[in-house]
Amino acid sequence: MEYVIEMLDIRKQFGNFVANDNITLQLRKGEVHALLGENGAGKSTLMNVLFGLYQPEAGEIRVNGKKVKISDPNVANDLGIGMVHQHFMLVENFTVTENIILGSEPTKMGIVNIKDAAKKVQVLSEKYGLNVDPYAKIEDISVGMQQRAEILKTLYRGADILIFDEPTASLTPQEITELMQIMKRLIAEGKSIIIITHKLKEIMEVSDRVTIIRKGQGIGTVTTAETNPSQLAELMVGRQVEFKTEKTEANPKEVIFQIDNLVVTDYRNIEKVKGLNLSIRSGEIVGIAGIDGNGQSELIEAITGLRKVKSGTVKLNGQDITSLKPREITESGVGHIPQDRHKHGLVLDFPIGHNIALQTYYKAPISKGGVIDYSKISELAQKIIKEYDVRSGHGESTPARALSGGNQQKAIIGREVDRNPDLLIAALPTRGLDVGAIEFIHQRLIEQRDKGKAVLLISFELDEVMNVSDRIAVIYDGQIIDTVKPNETTEQELGLLMAGQDRQSNNGQVKEGDE
Repeated sequence: MEYVIEMLDIRKQFGNFVANDNITLQLRKGEVHALLGENGAGKSTLMNVLFGLYQPEAGEIRVNGKKVKISDPNVANDLGIGMVHQHFMLVENFTVTENIILGSEPTKMGIVNIKDAAKKVQVLSEKYGLNVDPYAKIEDISVGMQQRAEILKTLYRGADILIFDEPTASLTPQEITELMQIMKRLIAEGKSIIIITHKLKEIMEVSDRVTIIRKGQGIGTVTTAETNPSQLAELMVGRQVEFKTEKTEANPKEVIFQIDNLVVTDYRNIEKVKGLNLSIRSGEIVGIAGIDGNGQSELIEAITGLRKVKSGTVKLNGQDITSLKPREITESGVGHIPQDRHKHGLVLDFPIGHNIALQTYYKAPISKGGVIDYSKISELAQKIIKEYDVRSGHGESTPARALSGGNQQKAIIGREVDRNPDLLIAALPTRGLDVGAIEFIHQRLIEQRDKGKAVLLISFELDEVMNVSDRIAVIYDGQIIDTVKPNETTEQELGLLMAGQDRQSNNGQVKEGDE
């Protein structure tokens, strides 16, 4: 069997922490090979070894049968290996072409020749069906287009082997479909692809074989056509995973959270939330379903004090919390799992233990008379790390940025739930997480509901909204246009509502009795 890449018994350690424990992965020419594992299983580490960003402690790498030492990414590029990172490596205010040639600029008489480079980019873009404008600035194009610029960067440098790290984490469903087509086009043109992912649906659709790693160890390689999502999930997590969240019927009591005629503008002073009404009772989960960009971000930021409200009111337990400072809002009984965990959820350079104490460090028992007792921070952190199964190399002292996305998310959820808020806002709580972590987080949200708390879930994953919510409020163009029960609707009907087709022509107001 001809392999274009062989990674044999690769071992990678960080101090005492073994990230890759003698893993073997073999890529055939012309195949899409998925690398599957939980958050923090060691997938990205293994690919960073292949791309020359890390040096392994043991094992060997062969490219086209020849043993090689990949000491840095330039060596990887020379060997025809390119990597499309999960967090793109692009300069925002450069054009697509300028980003693509960065580091290997073509010159004529000592002057960078942008025109010729842009022509080459255009040819590559057309050949692989990427449809990228070579002169567009990165800051002006969508996330999907930025990813295509990253793909072009690898092709421009002559890559035959492409590594995609979590390529669909930030894409819309339509962009995901387009990316799958691009991958098939790349294979048809003779390329070979390794895709790091934990989305089982995508693996089934696009890959030929799957290598599974669990807690840094290789579990084995299977042929995609001979397996199924349940089997893959079990191999990945080490136990059976329920795709449907088990929960009892909700038993909601009085309304404790109420939004009336809320109007919120964006940074250009354009109204994004337009007279929105919503209420949540204690003991229920209300899911907000909608296509991204219909006012969800502005709504969450307005509730949590991160954005000023133009008009309307937000009340919790009868208290008006409209436009209070973020700390005053959290102290009034709001927990917030933010949609961008890096920007609004964590201080990435702080240890994870300090991040867990971010909402409580100034209060007893952690703080007395303005003096912080660090042993109490340590106590709280250890409790949440254990309870929420937050896996980190060096426990609470590990910097937050060194944790995988799933473990960062578990730490944030632990921190927010531990404060016992009356209203828990969960914005995209499972974005970029594996099936095991998703199951865990859904159970925590349902636990909060069962304790008589109100939960507001905002998600772009329709199956998540259907699975976890007791009621679903559909947002379109800054308004709640309908409220439905998950067991009385379908994904198709929700999809139509999300596109603005109002079933009951109720003028953007929720019918009496729905609230």
